[in-house]
Amino acid sequence: MNNTVLEFVCIGMDDGSKFPIEYTGRGQDISPEFIIKNLSPNAKTLAVTLEDLSHPIKDFTHWVIWNIPATDRIKKNIPAGKSVPMLGNARQGIGYGLHRYAGPKPPKGKKHTYRFTVYSLDCEINMSGNSMKRSFLKKAGNHIIQKGSIVGEFE
Repeated sequence: MNNTVLEFVCIGMDDGSKFPIEYTGRGQDISPEFIIKNLSPNAKTLAVTLEDLSHPIKDFTHWVIWNIPATDRIKKNIPAGKSVPMLGNARQGIGYGLHRYAGPKPPKGKKHTYRFTVYSLDCEINMSGNSMKRSFLKKAGNHIIQKGSIVGEFE
């Protein structure tokens, strides 16, 4: 992995803050926009995961998408589907959101902490859209050159 930390901004949400309602299962349940900073010139693709760090299942995956062409901006409201034509046929795998973004929606009255992680990779990852985060991370392994995370809470 490269020494340069991948920095990114989630539009409408600072690290450690509350999730905007539109990005949650109690709002519009749309994926946020990300602005990518310090992207390595060796990056070919990006991947994003969303995990619920408070869920009884460790790091419960809400969303996994990979093979987004390396860019400084990932637009919001990524549509559902194993393949995403608007993102160069990026692949969305299996998580709480089956081939789609599924935002925070903890049980009423419970506060959960969620983590977005953005990865830059030196290649495309050839995997089925029926793959899960664990399989993606295993296959991506030595191809991850940068990563960065932000966390947010939602109740």
